[in-house]
Amino acid sequence: MSYYTTRRIEDAKDALRMGKPILIYDFDDREGETDIVVPARHVTPADVFRMRHDGGGLICVAIHPEAADRLGLPFMADILRVFSSCSDNNGGFDEITERIGDIPYDRKSSFSIWVNHRGTFTGITDNDRALTIRKLGEIVEEAMNGNKVRFGDEFRSPGHVAVLRAAKDLLFERVGQTELSVAMAMMAGITPAMAICEMLDHRTGKALSKEDAIEYGRMNKIPFLEGSEIIDAFME
Repeated sequence: MSYYTTRRIEDAKDALRMGKPILIYDFDDREGETDIVVPARHVTPADVFRMRHDGGGLICVAIHPEAADRLGLPFMADILRVFSSCSDNNGGFDEITERIGDIPYDRKSSFSIWVNHRGTFTGITDNDRALTIRKLGEIVEEAMNGNKVRFGDEFRSPGHVAVLRAAKDLLFERVGQTELSVAMAMMAGITPAMAICEMLDHRTGKALSKEDAIEYGRMNKIPFLEGSEIIDAFME
């Protein structure tokens, strides 16, 4: 990696260790989107406000596959397939379940279940979502440390925060925002649970351009990384 790339990666890792946001752009030939990324354990109501106001996309929490396995969190597509196979009256779930080829830029999505923490009220307010996200970060840390935890004691579903399962082999298998953010957490040495939200453009109705995302990062002193930079650093 070049000195410039190494410096950008290190700046982003430093920000994450302090619980601050970074920006991650995936690839021109993939989603072509920039996500606001914040370590889940440090998310505040102000962070949720930033994500929904400055980002505008879906606020999710990407988690490491080992934590997902230990917490018993499957892919949503797998849940629907099991339901379809076990029910005589599945309401067409076998027809709507995601198939290979449905997503033009990928083979499958990373969606798991949607949750609220049991300490929330409606679950949608900035305060409620921040609590749910922080608690997801905490339970992922417990699971990664090998501690026995009961997910249902802390969370209920359906809820207002989407959980995303990173691919088993991370960036060796899939290079979505889920894997890119979890890889950054691992390189920074923090809990691999990351709140992410796509940045949208209210003028065009499309994803915010890379140039505008870079300028947003510059104006707000938020490190900006491209997916290719993260892959290079992770492989090293």
